[in-house]
Amino acid sequence: MVEQYVLDLHEVNETQVGVVGGKAAHLGGLARIEGVRVPAGFCVTTAAFRRVMAEVPSIDDRLDELSRLRSDDREAIRALSGDIRRAVEGVSIPNDLAAAITRAHAQLGEEAAYAVRSSATAEDLPTASFAGQQDTYLNVVGPAAILQHVSRCWASLFTERAVIYRLREGIDHRAVQMAVVVQRMVFPDAAGILFTADPVTGNRKVSTVDASFGLGEALVSGLVNPDVFKVRDGEVVARTIAAKQRAVRALPAGGTQEVTIDSRRQAQPALTDAQVVRLVRLGRRIEAHFGRPQDIEWCLVGDGFQIVQSRPITTLFPVPEAGDGENHVYISVGHGQMMTDPMKPLGFSMWQLTAMVPMHEAGGRLFVDVTRRLASPASRASLLEVFGRGDPLIRDALETVLARDDFVPSLPDEGPGAPPASGAPAPVEADPAIVAELIERSRLSIAALERDIRAKTGTALFDFLLEAFEEHKRVLRDPLSSQAIRAGMEATWWLNDRLGEWLGEKNAADILTLSAPGNVTSEMGLALLDVADVIRPHPEVVAFLRDVEDDDFLDELPKLAGGAEARHAIESYLDRYGMRCVGEIDITRPRWRERPATLVPVILDNIRNFEPGAAKRRFEQGRQEARKKTQEVLDRLRDLPDGEHKANETQRMIDQVRTFIGYREYPKYDIVSRYFIYKRALLAEAERLVRANVIPEKEDLFYLTFQELHDVVRSNQVDHQLVQQRKDAFRSYHALTPPRVLTSDGEAITGAYRRDDVPAGALIGLPVSAGTIEGRARVILDMAQADLEPGDILVTSHTDPSWTPLFVGIAGLVTEVGGLMTHGAVIAREYGLPAVVGVVDATRLIPDGRRIRVHGSDGYVEILPD
Repeated sequence: MVEQYVLDLHEVNETQVGVVGGKAAHLGGLARIEGVRVPAGFCVTTAAFRRVMAEVPSIDDRLDELSRLRSDDREAIRALSGDIRRAVEGVSIPNDLAAAITRAHAQLGEEAAYAVRSSATAEDLPTASFAGQQDTYLNVVGPAAILQHVSRCWASLFTERAVIYRLREGIDHRAVQMAVVVQRMVFPDAAGILFTADPVTGNRKVSTVDASFGLGEALVSGLVNPDVFKVRDGEVVARTIAAKQRAVRALPAGGTQEVTIDSRRQAQPALTDAQVVRLVRLGRRIEAHFGRPQDIEWCLVGDGFQIVQSRPITTLFPVPEAGDGENHVYISVGHGQMMTDPMKPLGFSMWQLTAMVPMHEAGGRLFVDVTRRLASPASRASLLEVFGRGDPLIRDALETVLARDDFVPSLPDEGPGAPPASGAPAPVEADPAIVAELIERSRLSIAALERDIRAKTGTALFDFLLEAFEEHKRVLRDPLSSQAIRAGMEATWWLNDRLGEWLGEKNAADILTLSAPGNVTSEMGLALLDVADVIRPHPEVVAFLRDVEDDDFLDELPKLAGGAEARHAIESYLDRYGMRCVGEIDITRPRWRERPATLVPVILDNIRNFEPGAAKRRFEQGRQEARKKTQEVLDRLRDLPDGEHKANETQRMIDQVRTFIGYREYPKYDIVSRYFIYKRALLAEAERLVRANVIPEKEDLFYLTFQELHDVVRSNQVDHQLVQQRKDAFRSYHALTPPRVLTSDGEAITGAYRRDDVPAGALIGLPVSAGTIEGRARVILDMAQADLEPGDILVTSHTDPSWTPLFVGIAGLVTEVGGLMTHGAVIAREYGLPAVVGVVDATRLIPDGRRIRVHGSDGYVEILPD
């Protein structure tokens, strides 16, 4: 096969990324759209790049060394990437290749000026734009200069910024190749960027145009502030006209220079409104062609637009597919579950199949459509009441949408809303036997599941699982279970409201619920203290655990003095809690039973930071504090008018909250227990598929939905390309931040606290566990990397139940995600940890190691002076 080194842009389309790179492929596609003008040009293909790279001395060794670096090894990356660039530019272009480039250049016109632009194969992709990572050269004149700048573009694959980008994205340096676009220069009156969706809000119905005089380089390089126009429904709805003092112009002999704009023109708009609307209409045509919102570079020449680049906007959060053309409002599931990371397809499809309400996937996250509930006045009031207490940011975001009268339709009431919050909750007998009965029902159902699933394989397993999912939902739907959970929550709200009104107490329930009985999650954290007590007396075991890296360490323990006891303690803990893990709502996440080494750092911290018997002492201390607070509150109430009645009502609510609040955590324990049983059965099927050479590795099944996996088991055939696409998409989803509230227009709405009762500079959040604490902030995003000392305050993005073992060793908690009744808040209250959750960007704004003050009663965090 004869390699093609040069292709005219009109010979190229978007299917040829591997041959001409992302930029050229998109330019070729653009050139085929009716009414879209693209400057003439040609592409030097990746075949030419491969040929030149083969001549670079020791390139394989250099790339191996580059791949071993971390993305934060800036000095090493700078030195090695610079070395590679110089080596690439030092290779003489072979004569036949140089002749092909020169011939294409001559056909376009040797006297003209050209733009020479990098076009990498991992560029302008739906999942990674690589915008600005490689080089572009403007106003290049003459064949010798063209060849020189083609070499520079090849070398720019190894700019420091491009190397770091690839390392961060997990992209192999060898997997990316470089083509080069050579295009006739356009000398525009104005140039800029068109986003066919608002890049800030994500709204797909709003286009944004940035415009400046001269070449677009002035805008891209930050030399000038552009004019900014926003367009919706064919009309400019907002404009900001900047004072454009400078521009970039082309020089006759080649190259560019900055020039000063005449003072009379500086405040004039670079485009008229009519031109802006026409440009947006052109952008919508381009967006329709490529099938997703686009970031488009344009030039205005005379009164006509030329398009010099179009790439997908990769920073937009995807929109759930509704397909009905109606407006929809979605609430994030992950924010309620304290797990906002992306889920793999098997994970989100399993959650959808076992959830109590329909859920919609976007960006690897799940959302609930609340449009109808917002449309009905009674259900709207109920929804806003719940979120007002649990997550004020979601409530504020929903109210922002509701303020737009035309977005959410108005429907008649479908039924009564929530009971008024001002009255006492309906009486519920505070009988611990109710909780015991619910837990026994769950235990028997799970035992039956574990017994019955053992004999199921193949398609029979999937038929069985569909039935098991119905039992799963039946247990969660148990009216008695719902009543118990609601009783604990309503009693908490009642106590905080009434004791605040009667006694001026803030969040009184936080102390009254300390060491509440029957909380399976708080017990899990204390139980790991007991494991530390077993291991602590055996120094040989402690020393061995400090060097543990692999998950087979349990098999080695019995060889050590005290190791048998240590192994038994850890195994017993895993028998009870081994189904848990970080991000446990995603069935594909490795469980502690599968990765027991995850627990070792926490066990070692417990050995170092606590004395024997800490679990029992801590629980008893909390119980005594709650008892003392109860007596204090009742005594103060009895001194008030109608005090005896108030005290009796309060005692009933305290009994109710202490009986039922611990059960709030049990349904999640039931869910993850079932999930681990499901997972082990599905992995056994995956192992069969590996043995049958249907899939190369069992973890591939995680990138298929449950329904797709069922089809694979039936047919013994899998779409390997689909699996790879899902892997690429999943990797890209990590760069996206899921919004609390998302509309069908694509608008991500964050909400605001709208408070003015906090000190200047303080970070506002939601108070969920009373008290004020000062300490060293430890910003931790991975539980396995935790290194905590007594008195530290944990600062993290979110905490699900798996983080609870860390709670026993900290003095306070700050999270970016959470609400009054999310797991982290409940456990913080039970452990008596001052906590503020929902602090936007806490992990970015609070420096690791800095002293902070957490105001758990008032809901804000102060960063203290060094």
